[in-house]
Amino acid sequence: MAKKRIVLLGATGSIGESTLRVIAAHRDRLELVGIAAQRNHARLAEIARQFGVRHVGLHDADALKAARSDPSFPPGTQFHGGIEGLSALAALPEADTVLIAVVGTAGLQPALAAIAAKKTIALASKEILVMAGKFVMSAAQANGVRLLPVDSEHNAVFQCLEGHRSSDVRRLVLTASGGAFRDWPLEKLATATVADALKHPNWAMGPKITVDSATLANKGLELIEAQWLFGLRAEQCQAVLHAQSIVHCLVEFTDGSMLAQMCPPSMTFPIQHALLWPDRAPAGTDSALPLEKVFSLDFRPADETRYPCLRLAREAMRAGGTAPAVFNAANEVAVAAFLAGRIPFLAIPRVTEHTLSRMPTVEPKSLAEVIAVDQQARASATAHLPTVA
Repeated sequence: MAKKRIVLLGATGSIGESTLRVIAAHRDRLELVGIAAQRNHARLAEIARQFGVRHVGLHDADALKAARSDPSFPPGTQFHGGIEGLSALAALPEADTVLIAVVGTAGLQPALAAIAAKKTIALASKEILVMAGKFVMSAAQANGVRLLPVDSEHNAVFQCLEGHRSSDVRRLVLTASGGAFRDWPLEKLATATVADALKHPNWAMGPKITVDSATLANKGLELIEAQWLFGLRAEQCQAVLHAQSIVHCLVEFTDGSMLAQMCPPSMTFPIQHALLWPDRAPAGTDSALPLEKVFSLDFRPADETRYPCLRLAREAMRAGGTAPAVFNAANEVAVAAFLAGRIPFLAIPRVTEHTLSRMPTVEPKSLAEVIAVDQQARASATAHLPTVA
């Protein structure tokens, strides 16, 4: 069996590290041929040595300069810099699959480059479809490119829908742990610190996505992404709280029956499924569910009073056009400001809602228009930060 050759964009983040574990456990099936990160060149050097990778990309110019003079990289390493470098990695002739785990919207141009080069996309950066789903999905269809979802919830939906017609789907329900503040009294949220927000009960993730889990902005982004991935209407995409993070989705069909996908809360499971699809292999990383032990599963509605970012995301999804891109951009600005200690936790939805109210929703005619709206939304959100500090 020929190995699948993988390019990993976002190799030093939490998704990247889980991907490396999967590749290490299946070296007979998977080969890493390209890696990229924002600026952590020391970790990239370790990965390059461990997996024998020749192509290395760094988005940050200073980090790229430091990497070029770093003797810890293997001899003959080829370096790629900036967005153009990441795009070149995404289109490597020897690559079969490009796993995009870049935080935020920086993965958009590389994703389009990979699609143009007819690579299979393993997608872990939900912002790409939130911001430009119309153009990404159109390009993928035109080039005959398959997008394999890596997010645990979307990968779960993908597994549940295999062999079923989309016309038979009544709704899909994505599960959410509820984040660090799920059980906090509402009045206590005004005192929430960055350290508090980063104490996720189930998942080990990067700071931005962990804060998004605490606000449920992350689930809102996932609902928007699911609409694009699976060709559904906004009202067919819903979310529910599930404290255990064992059931990752529920798909209800028109006859009332429902399928669920279950696995432990580890990203190695959906990553392995996406990279090896359509094949399966024994899990070489994390243990399966301990069915010999007693455990319970519970579900409850997501309270949009506690999670106003979920409400805002759903409103943006229903509005369509540029609204999801505005929601994403404003939320990114607000979360970055919160993590930097510039605004309180409860200001995140206020900044996002203010920006959405200031930006008109239009149906974009080009990707350049979407990018321009993204930049305008970031400027508007940034200008509003001092008023909520």
